[in-house]
Amino acid sequence: MPRYRMTIEYDGSPFSGWQRQAGQPSVQAAIEDAIARLGQSTVTLFGAGRTDAGVHALGQVAHFDLDKAWSPEKLMAAINAQVRPDPISVFEVCEVDDSFHARFSATGRHYEYLIRDGRVPPALDRQRVWWVPFRLDENAMHEAAQELTGHHDFTTFRSSQCQSKSPAKTLDRLDVTRRGRDIVVRASARSFLHNQVRSLVGTLKLAGDGKWSATDVRNALQAADRAACGPVAPPQGLYLLGVDYSDDS
Repeated sequence: MPRYRMTIEYDGSPFSGWQRQAGQPSVQAAIEDAIARLGQSTVTLFGAGRTDAGVHALGQVAHFDLDKAWSPEKLMAAINAQVRPDPISVFEVCEVDDSFHARFSATGRHYEYLIRDGRVPPALDRQRVWWVPFRLDENAMHEAAQELTGHHDFTTFRSSQCQSKSPAKTLDRLDVTRRGRDIVVRASARSFLHNQVRSLVGTLKLAGDGKWSATDVRNALQAADRAACGPVAPPQGLYLLGVDYSDDS
């Protein structure tokens, strides 16, 4: 059975998340159903990350096996035609070796979180940014973020429903910058805990509005206690930017 890898962009607003759930719309189910309409038997899509309800992706990666071989270009066009009108676009498909796994072969994941800070609420971007109705200090947020990079026990920033075997992760990058009207938080790691990025952003927001110092953020990390975490940022500002693999050029 040939195996295919796809790269996907989607607006997470109308979905319950990436993962198929009974009675709920999901990105995985929408794409699996689109492939089934091409005359294939039951197809299971394996994603690099399970984004939550309302979370978006600019570079989600998934793989699946088919009964017969397709031209990658024709397969991409066919899936995009069948998945309409859902806000999902497949912009890359390639055939891969059956040893490739979208989740377990990944060597890095990159996320971006957007905060629109200011008195005027967003109109077009209501479901694509976290609106904070006052100015935040992005420099203070960046300074606090550097307390969180490296290898740590991230229990404080881990959802109680997280299924990871260990809370220990290595956070390679956590940067805060300003881009136009938005504050941009970028996070990179081999893998993340459930809700880790949104928990980090919610805590950094406390540094941005002057309620916490960088030392407070470091103390929250070292507490290894979920109760020490700041409020979790809402999902609509989060984007899965891309996934790295060791064989990528």
